[in-house]
Formats: sequence, C-alpha cells, structure tokens
Amino acid sequence: MRDACWARRCSCELNTRRVPTSRRCRTRQLNDPRHLKFLNSHRQHFLQSHLNPAATDAQRAQLYADMSPHNLTPLWEVLHALVPREPNTPCVPAHWKYADVRPHLLRAGELITAEEAVRRVLILENPGLRGQSAITQSLYAGLQLILPGEVAPSHRHTQSALRFVVEGAGAFTAVNGERTTMHPGDFIITPNWTWHDHGSDANEPVIWLDGLDIPMLRFFDAGFAENASAAQQQVLRPEGNSFARYGANMLPVTYDAPHGATSPIFSYPYQRSRAALHKLERDASLDAYDGVKLRYVNPATGASPMPTMATFLQLLPKGFVGKSYRQTDGTVFSVVEGSGVAKVSKGENSYEIAFSPRDHFVVPSWCSLSLMATEECVLFSFSDRPVQQAMGVWREERAA
Repeated sequence: MRDACWARRCSCELNTRRVPTSRRCRTRQLNDPRHLKFLNSHRQHFLQSHLNPAATDAQRAQLYADMSPHNLTPLWEVLHALVPREPNTPCVPAHWKYADVRPHLLRAGELITAEEAVRRVLILENPGLRGQSAITQSLYAGLQLILPGEVAPSHRHTQSALRFVVEGAGAFTAVNGERTTMHPGDFIITPNWTWHDHGSDANEPVIWLDGLDIPMLRFFDAGFAENASAAQQQVLRPEGNSFARYGANMLPVTYDAPHGATSPIFSYPYQRSRAALHKLERDASLDAYDGVKLRYVNPATGASPMPTMATFLQLLPKGFVGKSYRQTDGTVFSVVEGSGVAKVSKGENSYEIAFSPRDHFVVPSWCSLSLMATEECVLFSFSDRPVQQAMGVWREERAA
C-alpha cells in the first residue's frame, strides 16, 4: 500500500499541471531516493527513444502487431485523418453530359424491362467513390427511364427520394393513393416509408433524376424496404388533392402531417417555380453569388421538404458572372435551361464544367464554386444541408 501511494505521488509529479498543496510534501518527494530513481529512469527512456528512432519504430510496430488480434488500433496513427483541419473529401467534381448518358439509358430500355429492373436507373457515381453507388458520401443520384405503357412496381423504403423530371411528359408517380403527372422541371417527392409506383401513359420516353439519401441510411444501418402485393396501388384521391390541401398558403384546420417531417405536398410544378424566378429576376436585385435562388420548403414548417435533403432552384441571367463560394454540403446540380460554366476548385486542382440543358454535375464539400451563364440558365440542385444544420456543422464561406 505504501509503495502504491508513493507511485501515485510520482505520477502526480510527472504531470506538470498538478501542483501539490503542501510545499513541504513536495520537498520530501523530490528528496526521496525512489523518486529520483524513477525520474532518472524515465529520462533515460526518453533520451533512448529519441536517439534511437529505428529501435522505437520496431517496438511500435511490434506493439501494433500484438494489439491487432484484440481489435485495437492506435489513435495517434490516424488522428489527423479522423479530425482534419478542414474537410478533405474523397469526392471529386464530376460532369455527366446528357448527350453521353442518354444513349446508354435508351439501350438499357431495350435490354431490361421496368418490371424486371424494379427501377431502371443508371447511377451517377462519383469518380472518387466508384463501386459505392454514391455521388457524394451521403447522397445517391441516378437517371431513371420509363417507356410508354410500362409500370415500375409499387414498393416502399425508409430512404427518402426526390424525382426531378428531365425529359418527356405524361408519366406519373403515385404516392399513398394519389397520382401526379410528370412534366419537365417538376420536383416530386416520395416520402420515406410511403408506397409509391411509377407508370407511363405517354407516347415517348420519360426520364427523371432520382436523388436519395441511400448512403446516409447505409451509414446508420437504418435501411428497410418492402414490395407491395400489386404492381400498382389503388388510386384513392384525385390528382391535385394534396396541392389543394397544402399548397395554397393554407392548411387544414385539423392538420396531421401525413408524411411526418416530410412535406405534405409531394409535387412542386415547375411552371409555378419558374414564374417566381422570372418575376424576382425582373423586379429584385441579383445575388452576387447565386443570381436568383429559391429553396423549396415544407409549407407546414418552412423547413426543407425532406428531413435529409434540401432542394433549390436558381436562375442565372445571360452574362451573369458569379462570385466564388464554398459550403460543407456537397451539391448535385441538374441543368433545366440554358448553358454556362461552373468553375470548381479543390486545393490546387481546378475544373471547368461547361454545362448544357439536361446535364448533371456535382460540387463536393468545401470545393469553391463560381457560376457563369453564357445564356439565361435555370439550375435545380439538392444537398444534405438539413442534416448538417441539425447537427450544427454546416458552414459556408463567400469570397469578398
């Protein structure tokens, strides 16, 4: 017991932040032969470890090898990677030209049916995340094709999904008993754990952008899915019912949040959103970074339409040259109208993305972005911003 007490006193002496309360006690410790022997031994070990780094490397390697079977690993070897000074994403800026992607999608339509595929989609994989079915570390994106007369069968899953119509009109999405007809530029939601299917009464291919939080739910190990017994769900309400209930700046007196934290509106028509951008571009001053940019909202709360993904629509007038900014939410863009250039920089690497209608591109976390319009442009975008804001980690930096 006496030796244990003495060892504790020596430990306190080595910790320079602790000061003994008694100066006389401190003097007695310093004069104790055992204490002096302990300090001398510690000093010799310190000098040896610095004078003979090769021996230290070998000893450390042996330590790591000995602990590995116990599923242990040293933090000090990975600390800087785990807690970086700033985001260091493996994602890279990438551009998918619609003229390059569309032929592959149509070929897929010849080789596999929508029923067989369940969802006939070509995934937009970030070049830095190949094999992970992800466009950023938290988001999934893909282009889905449905042909005339086809049905993509009904199912539900815990992943939230958005659809942004890229080409064609006349297909439909059904969500929990209500259908909405697709038109180019429409933003459509399938809330998590709601039954949904897609079909087409059109006489042309219809293609839309899918955005889901699949990687996020994979990280949380919270993914569930269920197939319906029938390919198509029964229609219970006429088209436009949800918009009449929730989309006119009013809510039912007995509002009950039919989709939880997700917007009760599951279809946001492009015609209305585009008209708002046009009026603001004509009547209001432009933002030096974004032109005219609006965010889609849950009309009941003012928050993002989905708890895990934020969505935006912006207009860049012809000749617009935006200032540079960067944000921690990696963002996926879909070009609705017009052409321009997105200048993206990541460290010492710079990228110029010359975009055209129906192209898609991604700007990873903490990459600088500036947008220029060679003609009037409209861009749709989505990101994981609501999650970052809920965690209190979202950041933005705008150049002066």
